[in-house]
Amino acid sequence: MEKQNVTKEKILMNKENALLSHFLHNYGHETIKSYKREINKTDPDILSLLGDGVTNNAMIVCEHDGASIQHSLFPDYFNVPFLPKENPKFTFIDLFAGIGGFRMAMQNLGGRCVFSSEWDDQAKTTYFANYGEVPFGDITKEETKSYIPDGFDILCAGFPCQAFSLAGKRRGFEETRGTLFFDVAEIIKRKRPKAFFLENVKGLLIHDKGKTIDTILNVLRNDLDYYVPDPQIVNAMNFGVPQHRERVYIVGFRKDIGVSEFVYPIPSDDTKRFIDVKEKECPSVKYWLSTQYIQTLINHKERHAAKGHGFGYEIIADNQIANAIVVGGMGRERNLVIDNRLIDFTPVTKIKGEVNRQGIRRMTPREWARLQGFPDNFVIPVADASAYKQFGNSVAVPAIQATANEIIKRLKL
Repeated sequence: MEKQNVTKEKILMNKENALLSHFLHNYGHETIKSYKREINKTDPDILSLLGDGVTNNAMIVCEHDGASIQHSLFPDYFNVPFLPKENPKFTFIDLFAGIGGFRMAMQNLGGRCVFSSEWDDQAKTTYFANYGEVPFGDITKEETKSYIPDGFDILCAGFPCQAFSLAGKRRGFEETRGTLFFDVAEIIKRKRPKAFFLENVKGLLIHDKGKTIDTILNVLRNDLDYYVPDPQIVNAMNFGVPQHRERVYIVGFRKDIGVSEFVYPIPSDDTKRFIDVKEKECPSVKYWLSTQYIQTLINHKERHAAKGHGFGYEIIADNQIANAIVVGGMGRERNLVIDNRLIDFTPVTKIKGEVNRQGIRRMTPREWARLQGFPDNFVIPVADASAYKQFGNSVAVPAIQATANEIIKRLKL
């Protein structure tokens, strides 16, 4: 393989580059085995360039300082802000990875990601720009599952909630087939990690009158034989970000590990407000709403108020906590802010009416990133529409990290 094939062409979010990036970032570690087999089949020239990839080969162990062979031959995979930990305390896999919120939290705690999967190409683009790794695709496919290495410590998954068929009486493992939870459970069954950490919307607890969560817990506790404490709703606003975001967390431990108690983290910081994440410089005029759109929002809110509903736009003051950032519906409009720093009101996009003079604007993607706990060197390589979707779908990093820290304590990693 010639160097320009990798460095001068756009990195495609495909299986081939997922395999290559996982191979490169696991080079010199035991988890390279499953990737090395496939690389040997598809592009053995890479092996001849890099050597055999055995653990502790001093020549090829990546120190992330620009001196390794991987860096020099494949710089696009290493010139990123959040590289894997070279001497990790533990290993984990990142399922339904999105833009890597779980990964950010786990790496902050000293973990090393050894496998990731995500089906959305735009999310993969952001993931790659930050971690140098292209996630594998659809985790429901056996081909994707086949790449997951053995021996990792923790499975992480923010799996989407789907309705289960509960026609049977047992509500066990087989009755979750066809749902994305089934694929998570199947991987746990095959790989037997020491622990898992699952995240979902809080509505999971009442979905189908509680039958869905009963099914999930029955599978995890009885079919898979893990110690699973009762799930808990955790609010991100209690862990250092000014966003009211409640999500249900489910953790579990393989019974031979000997963990018999678990306490979710206590709130550590509820002092942050929007001003703490607000743009320091005046954003582009494109984030300010048009006069006509503001009137549309006012009319919408008044119609619902007349019916006794509380729906509609909301303005978050600098000293307030943001509503949960979500995708679709009124997701952005329920988190409008007042910003009077704009001087030039000339539109840079096509709008109806004119730019409002009341200072009403949307939050920027960077402000959403901060609301989810991503640091400012987190790269946003996609257009705003995709960025809002990605951050709205992400986990809140500080809340995940606080909970993961409690898991790691029990595992004594």
